[in-house]
Amino acid sequence: VKSYDSLLDASPLKPEIVKGVDFVVVRELISGIYFGQPRGRSEDGKYAFDTCEYSADEILRITVKAFQYAKNRKKKVTLLDKANVLATSRLWREVVGNYAAQHPDIEFEASFIDSAAMHVIQRPRQFDVILTENLFGDIISDEASVITGTLGLLPSASIGDNNALYEPIHGSYPQAKGKNIANPMATILSAAMLLEYSFGWLEEAKAIETAVEKALEDGIVTEDINNGKYGTIEVGDTIVANILAAK
Repeated sequence: VKSYDSLLDASPLKPEIVKGVDFVVVRELISGIYFGQPRGRSEDGKYAFDTCEYSADEILRITVKAFQYAKNRKKKVTLLDKANVLATSRLWREVVGNYAAQHPDIEFEASFIDSAAMHVIQRPRQFDVILTENLFGDIISDEASVITGTLGLLPSASIGDNNALYEPIHGSYPQAKGKNIANPMATILSAAMLLEYSFGWLEEAKAIETAVEKALEDGIVTEDINNGKYGTIEVGDTIVANILAAK
């Protein structure tokens, strides 16, 4: 989640709150309550249950990723959990805390998800890399999108040990098919993430990010940003032209 100075008025939050915001949410994607067993409903439909489960290995795997990203950023990791209530959260805090102790060059803090949800809106500049489990990450990342004023600016990546998938945080947008109205910037910025995280091509990734930022500064945006007057094709072509012009 990154705020752009040219779009401070597009956010529903006050400019002095969102100016300079730049943080990443690192969310565990393949475990937790979404995949836990048993799950289901009683025969009469009046009782339902889900299971949240995590292993130390699963937690450590995503923790290593979060700390790797923090090394190339502002060197801070914030764990979001509910360790005062949930056993899985207490395991998260134990595993991540132990790993953090071995990496004193990275500032580490743990915060309860409920208070952190408030801080993401009240003082989002305090965050650098947010690390959290599946359900909490799903919620906090969508909440954080309010900082930019549109989901159309947020890229994302699902990164495994051997493969990675890069896509805008909003996923597909079938309602916009053929209408030339979808904001392409999140998709384009996802390509920048691909270059940075999968290939280590920092200069090329920065070129894409700079081209997107110039389009924003010039007001070449789709309708979701300050009622922009340009279509998907025009915005995409402009960003390509900005990259070529900067060579």
